Amino acid sequence: MISVGFAGTPVFAATALAAILDAGFDVALVLTRPDRPQGRGLKVTPSPVKALAAEHGIAVFEPPTLTTTLSRAPAMAIPLDVLVVAAYGLLLPPQVLAWPKHGCLNIHASLLPRWRGAAPIERAILEGDVETGISLMQMDAGLDTGPVIERVRVPIAPTETAGSLRERLAVTGAAAIVTALVRLRIDGRLPAWPQPESGVSYAPKIAKSEAAIDWNRPASALARQIRAFDPAPGATAALAGRPVKLWRAEADKDEAAAPSAPPGTVQGADAAGVRVKCGQGALRITELQPAGGRRMGAAAFIAGHRLGRGDSFDTNRP
Repeated sequence: MISVGFAGTPVFAATALAAILDAGFDVALVLTRPDRPQGRGLKVTPSPVKALAAEHGIAVFEPPTLTTTLSRAPAMAIPLDVLVVAAYGLLLPPQVLAWPKHGCLNIHASLLPRWRGAAPIERAILEGDVETGISLMQMDAGLDTGPVIERVRVPIAPTETAGSLRERLAVTGAAAIVTALVRLRIDGRLPAWPQPESGVSYAPKIAKSEAAIDWNRPASALARQIRAFDPAPGATAALAGRPVKLWRAEADKDEAAAPSAPPGTVQGADAAGVRVKCGQGALRITELQPAGGRRMGAAAFIAGHRLGRGDSFDTNRP
């Protein structure tokens, strides 16, 4: 039997922890981010990983930072064979990387070296990638630069949102890490190979300003933007000066025949969607959310806002 530590915070990580526990591995401890206010009521809520660890009676440590003081923390006194890391949210300093006997294994949601960094799922959709995947990586001091143990390819569907892709990658990553831990338990080692020097790209954290719709861009790019920012932070446009979130849309199949009009102009509004002229082509929006309201289909939104042909979304970015 090997002693496993786990570091992670959101649902993506909890999916992997659940699979490790279901496979019968001894999880000696969990590191997760401290409880944070969430939702409209800003209720302080434990992370999904912390909640799962509590259900299984696993010791949980919530250091706000991983500084040199962690070397004196009770957690570091617990011997580990391996530390599994998934969407933890903090970089691991050298003393943590050196803590487990077999090092730290990261479940990264891309095919490294493409999309190193914090937002690989959103960046893959934004750029129109047709596939992504999971990389199991032996962590080093760099940003997702360590040698790779395994890559598992996952196709990106044409209508994929960041939320749906994250769910599928979480399941894939959970299966991959269990397979790797079984191999480590049997063989006592996990071979890994350096990442290639070519094909490196970075996926910085999503800034809220990136969610603002610019109608001067091509419709196909805006459709990807809307999918990439679902469920968070949500792509945002403005109508008569009021913010509107756009949740579902596609580049209109008849965009080549779109009549000439300024970007942001509504060219049609019915149950099939709100058709808006873009810098190239037109975008058909089928799900929207007014400020302070709920998500709704195009027909309900049109009825409540009297939106019709010739109206216009604000062309200055919100």
